[in-house]
Amino acid sequence: MALDGAFLRHIKKELEENLINSKVDKIYQPSRDEIVLSMRSREGSRKLLLSARANSPRINMTDFSYENPKTPPMLCMLLRKRLSGARLREIRQPGLERLLMLDFEGTNELGDTVMMTLAVEIMGQYSNIVFVDGEGMIIDAVKRVDASMSSQRLVLPGLRYEMPPQQNKICVLEHDADEIINAVEHYPKNIPLSKALLNILQGFSPVLCRELEHLTGRGREVFTGELDEDLTTRLRFFLKRTIAFIREISGQPYVIIDQGKKPIDFTFEDIQQYGTGRSFQDYGTFCELLDGYYSRRDALERIKQKSDDLNKLLNNAATRLIKKIYIQKDELRTCSDREHFRVCGDLIQANLYQIPKGASEIEVENFYDENLNKIRIKLDPALSAAANSQKYYKNYQKAKTAEQVLKVQIEKAETELDYVSSVLDSLSRAESIRELNEIRQELTEQGYIKSKGGKKQKNEAALPPLEFTSKSGFKILVGRNNRQNDKLTLKHSDKNDLWFHTKDIPGSHTIIVCEGKEPDEDTILYAAALAAAHSKAREAGKVPVDYTKIRYVSKPQGSKPGMVIYVNQKTLFVSPILN
Repeated sequence: MALDGAFLRHIKKELEENLINSKVDKIYQPSRDEIVLSMRSREGSRKLLLSARANSPRINMTDFSYENPKTPPMLCMLLRKRLSGARLREIRQPGLERLLMLDFEGTNELGDTVMMTLAVEIMGQYSNIVFVDGEGMIIDAVKRVDASMSSQRLVLPGLRYEMPPQQNKICVLEHDADEIINAVEHYPKNIPLSKALLNILQGFSPVLCRELEHLTGRGREVFTGELDEDLTTRLRFFLKRTIAFIREISGQPYVIIDQGKKPIDFTFEDIQQYGTGRSFQDYGTFCELLDGYYSRRDALERIKQKSDDLNKLLNNAATRLIKKIYIQKDELRTCSDREHFRVCGDLIQANLYQIPKGASEIEVENFYDENLNKIRIKLDPALSAAANSQKYYKNYQKAKTAEQVLKVQIEKAETELDYVSSVLDSLSRAESIRELNEIRQELTEQGYIKSKGGKKQKNEAALPPLEFTSKSGFKILVGRNNRQNDKLTLKHSDKNDLWFHTKDIPGSHTIIVCEGKEPDEDTILYAAALAAAHSKAREAGKVPVDYTKIRYVSKPQGSKPGMVIYVNQKTLFVSPILN
């Protein structure tokens, strides 16, 4: 659902109750479309998230921690210079527009009091956060808009800030239900009521308009041309109720959950249009609702943005290796005919004196065939019989050598492909910037990424492995990436600990820390399920997982990170589960 103006009005009230007269303490920019303001007051500090992401634009207080880049972006530095120490004096929302204006009072370099505004525009892919001075001039914006991007509204430093173009819609803060019904009655006929309301009302989302139609028609679709007295009376009643929620800001935060426990929508009033197939999750505040609804998805999107270059690099490497293996295997199939060359050379050698000079082919008995069937052998007329024989021997030797080389090359390429697949799997499961940095460092060490020269940057502390606990109290550790897999298996585990890995499938090394005790069957099954969940097969039904003691796991010399061999294993078939 898009965050509509009516819902934003409820957010505005919460922000006013908690943040007015708070001072801007710290400013962060976790990604190019997000700004986090740490606001401090006598009651304590709160974090305010401003997001201009196309898929999740919003403004809300947040309790989540955001990883920030080592070097702050230029806009972040500018905001720190101009906005640090300023107090939030007012929050404005024109009508039910999807726009909040945050007015701050601060001081300039001369010590004079100045007003500054952050305009948070929540408009899908056109969302933006614009920093405006007290004179209404744009200082900067998260998304600059020049003439090549828009001919109607430019957003560039030094230009006067203009609000987004307003739509000619009815605002329920100024107009009542009868005026809305009158507009609906004059709307073109045979249009769904929900569509008409969406086009008529300012700040109403599709889910809200569909709900009004659902309630008006008692669950059936209603068209504008069929509004009789009964339907009009029902529409008027439910419009008045919704208008009261909006004017009095008395709605409650609801998230609609589908049968798969996935949040699909949110609103400020009870929704009936989804029937019994949906449930509701209540939140204490509207800010908590937005935080819970979007934060997990935003975190994954943030990681995806920062891992796109690694994904492209690894997928290109995988494509190259697959093509190379295909070509080499095709060449290997050609080499399988090498025995024919040797037989031809022997038969020519045995019939040297019967082959006329300049012959292009001969037909001789094949003494390698039990039935002594005749075989036709092609010759090079420019060569003597002996030279033709030597040519066949040479082709035989060449094919034999090529086969040996190709087998080694194919094995090497397949091993590298397995490694690339394992890194891709780790990348797909990365949930933080630090995990991405570890993967990037691993690829640099392996030569997939060129090492940047110059001053060496201080390495971040290595992340610990993921940790789980079985019902019987056994600690289970899961590696996040190949380098961590090596450390976990080869350095930090006891030889009697149990080691798990998906069979012939890229995934994490999983360890049951035994501490001299024998794990019960439920713990073993739980560890196997975790290994399956942290592998490329995590969305499969049943996954084969091998397990053995650490003492039976070893790393071949010179092998890639995360690559090990093991013996004395047992195999379980389990369904992937996350703790």
